[in-house]
Amino acid sequence: MQIGTSLFFDRTSAQMTNLSAQTSTLNTQIATGKKLTAPSQDVVAYNRLASIKQADADQSAYSSNISLAKSLLEQSDSTLTAVSTQLQRASELTIRANTGTLNDDDRKTIATELNSILDDLVSLANTSDARGQPLFGAATGTAAVTQAADGTVSLGGTGELPAIPVGDGTSVSATDSAERVFGNIKTKAGGKTDVFAILSSYITALDAGGDVSTASSDAIDGLGAAQTQVNNVQGSVGARAARLDIVSSQATDAATARESDRTGLEDTDLSAAITELQKQMTILSATQASFTKLSSLSLFTYLR
Repeated sequence: MQIGTSLFFDRTSAQMTNLSAQTSTLNTQIATGKKLTAPSQDVVAYNRLASIKQADADQSAYSSNISLAKSLLEQSDSTLTAVSTQLQRASELTIRANTGTLNDDDRKTIATELNSILDDLVSLANTSDARGQPLFGAATGTAAVTQAADGTVSLGGTGELPAIPVGDGTSVSATDSAERVFGNIKTKAGGKTDVFAILSSYITALDAGGDVSTASSDAIDGLGAAQTQVNNVQGSVGARAARLDIVSSQATDAATARESDRTGLEDTDLSAAITELQKQMTILSATQASFTKLSSLSLFTYLR
């Protein structure tokens, strides 16, 4: 088979151009640490990288939400512990006030302390969270509870605040409304009341003097129910915090897997790239040397 001079030059030139392009690409990959520099190099890999980057961006937002939710739940837990302590003290005072050996003045003294506990509970109910919003806020209303000039306490709103998204299709309720924590306490008559009304009513009975046995019985039952409700909410808070730990751990594992995928798709294997570069440069150098030698040959060289 005969190869014309023109074809020889064209093929050799194309080979050297291709080798030069490969060495240039390898140099770029080594210098940047990235083996993909354009979508055209590997469309499938570039699409996968785009998905990974979007997932990382989404997870960054979810991670911020997880941190916020954890903070709110931790604050709720500590605040509910303080509420539980106040309710326990109120129950102790109520039982003591029901003792037959106490007189009206003694009970008024207890009423004063119970009134202080009531104020403390109002303050705890209106605790602000890390965002400056009511920790026990509701879907409607701003302040968790309001206290009128005459001491009457009212819940500020109804309904629970929306859950916080912490993952694809996963949300966690980071707060509880004042209604859930302090309200909806069943009465003997079948109705519902709140802890503030229970304490206010009992304080009024103690201040009035006389037989407080019925009022004490009602207050003891009401405060016991309130204590149980707060404990249940606090247990729910703990369960949600544990769930967040699981979600956070799963997100970390997923991020690690994505990073491994990204590295395999995008990052340059420096050892392999340097070895390949040396190989291509050797071939290019040999091709250039051969081309120089062969292109200088002519018929006269053989006739001399």
